[in-house]
Amino acid sequence: MERRLATILALDVVNFSKLMAEDEVKTLENLGTARALIDASIDEHEGRIFNTAGDSVLAEFFSPVKALECAVKIQNATNVKNSELAESDKMDFRIGINIGDIMVQDGNLFGDSVNIAARLEAQAISGGICISQSVFDMVNMKVKVSYEDAGELE
Repeated sequence: MERRLATILALDVVNFSKLMAEDEVKTLENLGTARALIDASIDEHEGRIFNTAGDSVLAEFFSPVKALECAVKIQNATNVKNSELAESDKMDFRIGINIGDIMVQDGNLFGDSVNIAARLEAQAISGGICISQSVFDMVNMKVKVSYEDAGELE
């Protein structure tokens, strides 16, 4: 089985189940619009989507800098779009980013590094990005955004 180092970006819609319960059609339309922006940003930053499920996206990047720049662009573009929408049409995301050794099988990626990215995403605030210490060590002098230490996460 192939193994390699990869940066994993995990993205999920905040309160997706609630949005679907309120209006499935509108939520899916809004998700489609958002996914066009997300997919384009991932492609623009040399990433590759390797898994999706409903409202979640898992993407692989060769560079943690590119992954974080992609995440920042997605969140900034989402904030701009949300500022133009009615409250009921707004869609927010949480993003987690980790780097580590992964296993590749049939184009899909597996391993603790993928699982950690998903756990970081779950810890991110609405509209936020949560990165691992390993990613921070590689990007903090290269990507000029404000960072806040969230402490150790379980």
